[in-house]
Amino acid sequence: MAYLDNIRTFIRVHELGSMSAAARDQRISAAVASARIAQLEEHLNVRLFQRTTRSLTATEQGAIFYRGACRIVQAIDEAEAEITQVTNQPRGTLLVAAPLGLGRRLLAPLIPEFKRKYPLINIRLRLSDRKLDLSAEGIDVEFFLGLPEDSALRMRKIADCPRILCAAPDYVARRGLPRLAAELTDGTHDCLNLRYPGVPEFQWLLSGPDGPRRVPVTGPLESDDGEVLTDWALEGQGIIMKPVFEVADHLAEGRLVPVLETEPPVQVQLACLYTHLKHQDPKTRLFIEFMAERLRPLVSVRYDPR
Repeated sequence: MAYLDNIRTFIRVHELGSMSAAARDQRISAAVASARIAQLEEHLNVRLFQRTTRSLTATEQGAIFYRGACRIVQAIDEAEAEITQVTNQPRGTLLVAAPLGLGRRLLAPLIPEFKRKYPLINIRLRLSDRKLDLSAEGIDVEFFLGLPEDSALRMRKIADCPRILCAAPDYVARRGLPRLAAELTDGTHDCLNLRYPGVPEFQWLLSGPDGPRRVPVTGPLESDDGEVLTDWALEGQGIIMKPVFEVADHLAEGRLVPVLETEPPVQVQLACLYTHLKHQDPKTRLFIEFMAERLRPLVSVRYDPR
């Protein structure tokens, strides 16, 4: 297995362009990752990477070996999947990604139940509100809340997820209730915004009388962590747009109140993304089916003022 481990580490170093990033991805030290590459280079009698103090790039031989290495690992993974189907004992490790709110509230509490049902499958859960590159970061399954986009990945829709605009009663007492979506744009109200790398402006997709429309919104506070935005909203700092399931308890207990109910946000989908190859993997299919069945009723909750 040592040679296969070396190959897997080489693949991740090639894809991530960094020894330390590949080491973190495989949960090994940078020294171990470097030693594995050195062993491969000694075995093959070639240099696989050109190294400088600032960069690491594949040599011509490294690029050739990468293509063959991917075929080797794919063949082994497919063979293991076939054995799993015969023995009915799915095993291995899944790297799962999800947004912070969804992951903390819903996904993480369900994983121990999945682990008890399938004890030979290990789960590595990665929570982040930033956009991820599944291939580059080695992610097997990514759950997301949003609108479907064109992608080379496979997508499995789980449920429609209603969203809501809300704020703390203290904020409403000070600033009043917005009557028109334009008040979110002209500075009359403060919006709390989720910042993604590379996003030039903030827009909320709202349901108007003439159908969905994108409304540019402004506000003094932003973060790349959706939980931080909720905390700020509870402190009376502004208006947030959130999936209902994330703020249902705050709404029920009066810590947040709905605003601009005449133009609510367009609902999004809870879905998961995975590569075509991962669809053939029994442990991937089992995990997706397990989570879809349990998550569907949890994220479909709607706001009921009664």
